Order: sequence, then C-alpha cells, then structure tokens
Amino acid sequence: MADDTRRTAYTTAHIDDLPVEIDDERPTTEWKPVRRFFGIGSFGTNLARATQPGDVLTYDHTEVVAAGTRHEELFLIVSGHATYRVDGKEIDAPAGTFLYVPDPATVRGAVAREAGTTMLIVGAEPGAVFTPSEWDTEPLPS
Repeated sequence: MADDTRRTAYTTAHIDDLPVEIDDERPTTEWKPVRRFFGIGSFGTNLARATQPGDVLTYDHTEVVAAGTRHEELFLIVSGHATYRVDGKEIDAPAGTFLYVPDPATVRGAVAREAGTTMLIVGAEPGAVFTPSEWDTEPLPS
C-alpha cells in the first residue's frame, strides 16, 4: 500500500481497512491516515471517525500556526452529524455537508454530535508542491 512505490491503475479500500491512529488529544476519535495508506503524494487527506458524541474530529486550528503550512482545506461529513467551528461560529453539519476553508489563517475545527460520525479532510497549499507534515510521514500503525 503506502510503502509500495509501484503504481497501479487504482486501489480500493473500505474505511474499516485503514489503520487507526489514536491521538492523546482525541483519545476516543479514530484517526485514519488516508494519504499514507494509499501513498498519495500530491495532497494531504485523512479521515476522522467519532466513537462517541462529543468526540473532536479535528481540533480548532489554523494551517499557518498549527501545521507550519499554508494549506487550504476541504472537509466533508461522510456519515453521522457534526458541528463545524469556524472563527468562533458554529455550523450545523449533517452527513453530506462540506466545509471549504481557503484562508490558512482561519481557525477551523469539528466536533461529532453522534457516535459514528465520519469526516474526510483534504488539504494542500495552492501553487506549491505538496510536502507531508512531519507527523504525516511516520510509519502506518499496525
């Protein structure tokens, strides 16, 4: 998968096939390293799935200070129900709701309103060659 440098025409996987990383700041949220799993080199993408209501899907952050990048990000609630938080404003986000944040300095985050809420995150810096963050280059969890 991610460590295989050979390219195939396509690869498929179910969400449950991806390994889970547990973050000390979000101990009950399943963080799935999508980019590393598939070996994607042109953009960052991950998935967060809540195991209980109130789980932080992504903590409030900017892409300037927190990650040292200038990424724009796109979020999608794939299943369940969440609340997006953008610069202090709460936005109701049932399944199917996108949030696009083009300005890296904008504070954004998301919290699950119900167990099983799953959010896909995609990000990259416009006009720049994608370079994974340091934390996004660690070996996949077993």
